[in-house]
Amino acid sequence: MVAPSLKLQDLIEEIRGAKTQAQEREVIQKECAHIRASFRDGDPVHRHRQLAKLLYVHMLGYPAHFGQMECLKLIASSRFTDKRVGYLGAMLLLDERHDAHLLITNSIKNDLSQGIQPVQGLALCTLSTMGSAEMCRDLAPEVEKLLLQPSPYVRKKAILTAVHMIRKVPELSSVFLPPCVHLLHERHHGILLGTITLIMELCERSPAALRHFRKVVPQLVHILRTLVTTGYSTEHSISGVSDPFLQVGGHSSKTMTNISPLSSTQVATNTDTSRNAGNAVLFETVLTIMDIHSAAGLRVLAVNILGRFLLNSDRNIRYVALTSLLRLVQSDHSAVQRHRPTVVDCLQETDASLSRRALELSLALVNSSNVRAMMQELQAFLESCPPDLRADCASGILLAAERFAPTKRWHIDTILHVLTTAGTHVRDDAVANLTQLIGGAQELHAYSVHRLYNALAEDISQQPLVQVAAWCIGEYGDLLLEGNCEEIEPLQVDEEEVLALLEKVLQSHMSLPATRGYALTALMKLSTRLQGDNNRIRQVVSIYRSCLDVELQQRAVEYDTLFRKYDHMRAAILEKMPLVERDGPQADEEAKESKEAAQLSEAAPAPTEPQASQLLDLLDLLDGASGDAQHPPPLDPSPGGALVYLLDLPCAPLPPAPIPDLKVFEREGVQLNLSFIRPPENPALLLITITATNSSEGDVTNFICQAAVPKSLQLQLQAPSGNTVPARGGLPITQLFRILNPNKAPLRLKLRLTYNHFHQSVQEIFEVNNLPVESWQ
Repeated sequence: MVAPSLKLQDLIEEIRGAKTQAQEREVIQKECAHIRASFRDGDPVHRHRQLAKLLYVHMLGYPAHFGQMECLKLIASSRFTDKRVGYLGAMLLLDERHDAHLLITNSIKNDLSQGIQPVQGLALCTLSTMGSAEMCRDLAPEVEKLLLQPSPYVRKKAILTAVHMIRKVPELSSVFLPPCVHLLHERHHGILLGTITLIMELCERSPAALRHFRKVVPQLVHILRTLVTTGYSTEHSISGVSDPFLQVGGHSSKTMTNISPLSSTQVATNTDTSRNAGNAVLFETVLTIMDIHSAAGLRVLAVNILGRFLLNSDRNIRYVALTSLLRLVQSDHSAVQRHRPTVVDCLQETDASLSRRALELSLALVNSSNVRAMMQELQAFLESCPPDLRADCASGILLAAERFAPTKRWHIDTILHVLTTAGTHVRDDAVANLTQLIGGAQELHAYSVHRLYNALAEDISQQPLVQVAAWCIGEYGDLLLEGNCEEIEPLQVDEEEVLALLEKVLQSHMSLPATRGYALTALMKLSTRLQGDNNRIRQVVSIYRSCLDVELQQRAVEYDTLFRKYDHMRAAILEKMPLVERDGPQADEEAKESKEAAQLSEAAPAPTEPQASQLLDLLDLLDGASGDAQHPPPLDPSPGGALVYLLDLPCAPLPPAPIPDLKVFEREGVQLNLSFIRPPENPALLLITITATNSSEGDVTNFICQAAVPKSLQLQLQAPSGNTVPARGGLPITQLFRILNPNKAPLRLKLRLTYNHFHQSVQEIFEVNNLPVESWQ
């Protein structure tokens, strides 16, 4: 005997009572069989009940496509109960991908013309939900007529339907332009809010509409001022704020610009900030002031409002304030500076997103006048910040110190503090930058070597710190042993203690191969700076001749051969590095001269003088080649060029030529650029940094960049720095791609970009075939 069909309430109870997914599927399959049978029998009385059950099954994720035609039959029915379920089914089961949705166009047109308000409301809701471009063109005249109907219920729904139609068919703007001016005279707040939304949509889609509506700006300002200054109204008040939704809509109409300064001031002073609705109105006021290029006084007002938000107990409001201040800091730096203590206090937030935004804003507030105070705060935060923020904090401190350092000593102390606190989180170029800074400050050589020796004696786990300390001890070990340093308390160190500390670094399991290379080179250089016997250094060097690390083994073999065969040249080869001048005109001149010399050397023939052959013999350290063996062509005919190979620091080959950047995408102010780096230690690896910038007037949100490469390559996508690119050149989004290309195959890149811009969803898929040859050859 076949079980009878269930009522909707009974079906819901039975599905919820199922203990397993298999029981739930069994119940739904049986009921769907009853629904199909009822549809085949054509029962008109209970059709809407069967479709209601099917819609519930659809919302649970089960297939319900066989009910699409039943929706059309119910919509064509004259009974309101049938139409209600039929229109609901059309909104859930039909969309533009199904041709069946076009069949209800005539039914919607008839219902819109009937004059029955509930039926008109159903038809308008359905049209605004799933109306295609063809339906919008056919039904636009009917919707236009309803905009001027006496019933506020129908007019509200007609306005929202008009918004959907303009988004689908922008050329319909001329149809809905005239009624908007009349609708602004309405006193009904719901109609006013819908009208403002419609006007904003028209202005964004049509320049002619934007020009047309400029003349109604005073009327909008009057409406906004009336909302702010009128007394309490129970009909439109939410938490004591007079219709915040309409106020937000009025402020959001920034496309018309030119809002009255008096109106913004009145809103800012009369709005209750103890309620969330009032804070929403104030935030829209701030966005309006930011977007319409207001006077300096109004922009200061906006910054002060955001400063009050920072003191709010709600974390969401504080996050919004920090994000908005980050947008304003470039244009109104002095105004944002007044709230610097509050921003710094936000660094201690337990919420990770808040502390990250506070860190970004704090780094943006650093300048030459407050760099000492801000660095103290940021260094204190670095010691206690979460691990996922340490890399960003350390990099930000190093960049700010390099840009605003008042003295070289302060700069060195700051970098040392970062290396000591978060050495494993610093950028790769931190070691090179600090060694260059110390090398160029001759008056601070003794101070630096003493500071670094003390730091190394306390902790050898921070690898960048150990590398810098080893380099400095190797270069200026004689100053360390003299103990003459006026800046700090004199330190008495003997030779054995220095050698023992470097040996400790070599033997530590925490030391990276590159760190051991620095320590081994430091020991070798100390052999010319110490007064005692070098037997201990020679023994350590000889041990690493059989090291498994090829780079370290090569260094040890070269240094050991230097002891055995060329000991008379060791002092000259291992003398101190020359002073390095940092950025400046002299550095630019030297770079230009070296470039010209390189071009001349490429054009000149290879030298064949006997002196070059003798110098090449210095590099034949294996001592196993015969006199007739062919030597490789010399890289540099000068004696200095041959000796540089021995003086070179570990893992420091000549830097490759820079790879030019590439612009691959640009649309409506959104631009995507690619920059390339090939690490010298791993030529098969290519690091691509994508940078997304936005010069338009609207923010880019939900930005996602995905990539694909040929199967012969390996691609790894790192997490992006964010998903929002603020308007007008705000903070860009960066993302790192790691591409492994061991076979040096020609590189092709396929990118897919998705983001929201000007209230529209954008998706672009394109292929980049013009990547620089240097990026893969």
